[in-house]
Amino acid sequence: MEELVRPWRLGPRGRWWFDVLLAGTLFLIIPFYAIQVMLNGGAAKDVDSSSHVADLVLVVVQLVPLLWRRRHPVIVYAIVAGACGLQVLLIDYPLVSQVSYPIAVYSVARYASPRWGLAALAVGLFGSVLGTHDWMSSVDTTSTEPQDGINWSTYVPVALSLATFPVAAWALGALARTRAAYVDSLIQRNEQLRREAEQRAELGATQERARIAREMHDVVAHGLSVIVVQADGARYAAEQDPTLAPKALETVAQTAREALTEMRQLLGLLRDGDALTRPQPRLGDIATLVEETRAGGMELTATLPEPGLAVPEGIALTAFRVVQESLSNVRKHAGPGAAAKVTVTAGSGSLEIEITDDGRGAAADARESGGLGLVGMEERITAHDGTLETGPAAGGGFRVYARMPL
Repeated sequence: MEELVRPWRLGPRGRWWFDVLLAGTLFLIIPFYAIQVMLNGGAAKDVDSSSHVADLVLVVVQLVPLLWRRRHPVIVYAIVAGACGLQVLLIDYPLVSQVSYPIAVYSVARYASPRWGLAALAVGLFGSVLGTHDWMSSVDTTSTEPQDGINWSTYVPVALSLATFPVAAWALGALARTRAAYVDSLIQRNEQLRREAEQRAELGATQERARIAREMHDVVAHGLSVIVVQADGARYAAEQDPTLAPKALETVAQTAREALTEMRQLLGLLRDGDALTRPQPRLGDIATLVEETRAGGMELTATLPEPGLAVPEGIALTAFRVVQESLSNVRKHAGPGAAAKVTVTAGSGSLEIEITDDGRGAAADARESGGLGLVGMEERITAHDGTLETGPAAGGGFRVYARMPL
């Protein structure tokens, strides 16, 4: 499965270094105000040195909290906004460190809840109006020309200019938060799809292993039961009538070769999943299976559909395996001398299979013997929406009845 491609993002270390670089760049403003304090300290200047001390304090308070803007955006914003409010009260001119305010607004809109972002935007708009009024008042007091009321032609553009900073910062922060949430949802969805694909692949592999296990069970059980019966017959024939032994041994060899071929086929599927396979048994192959069983010495009567009857391949294979497993169970559980009957009929939109014997199979149920034959039958039949009935037959023996819709 292809590895999930994640969008590029700064990691925790990258974000920390970015904040340090941002704050460090802004901290270069602090030495400028510190030098002004030292140059004006104790000297008679036009500008009072205490104002430079206030500038230095405000600059530090406005810039230093930015180091924690990601982890505590609301607290950082409150400190920066408070420092900007004190600036309006203490001095009548802007400071370069005020660039920290839109950064704080962006941080609240990006890392805090939308409510806190809107609150920061509202405070920013109010601060823009308040700052404009304070600075325009200081300009009016220094002007030599008399002023009659507020000069709205100057006041409004300045207020709007200042308001663009918190508005733009809030918009960028909200957009970044929305995009981050969208990317996170995509990543979560991709992770969910990847897990579901892995689960489907694992479920498919489990089902395929179960199918191959059923095939191997049918092949081994049928092949070995025929071989055992023929081997016992050949041993008996060698003692009583040596002329019968070669035919029995020929049946043993043929059955062993067929079982070995099917085993190689299944093992090839397990090994690389692309083995060359021979055609799967069809409905017409049940007649060959019946002849092989009769050749093994079992008394068997069969009623089969006409050759060439067209049924789906899956249903045909299931019917063949049901008959094969049932006859194997007759050889293993019915006891010596048991006779069996196989009936396969197709009509009325269904395929019906019935195998009965007159042995002691009812007393030696394959389920109780720990075998998986009947379980495999049921799994095969259920896969085709069919039904399976197994149990003692009327008058003794054992009965297997299966019905599958066509």
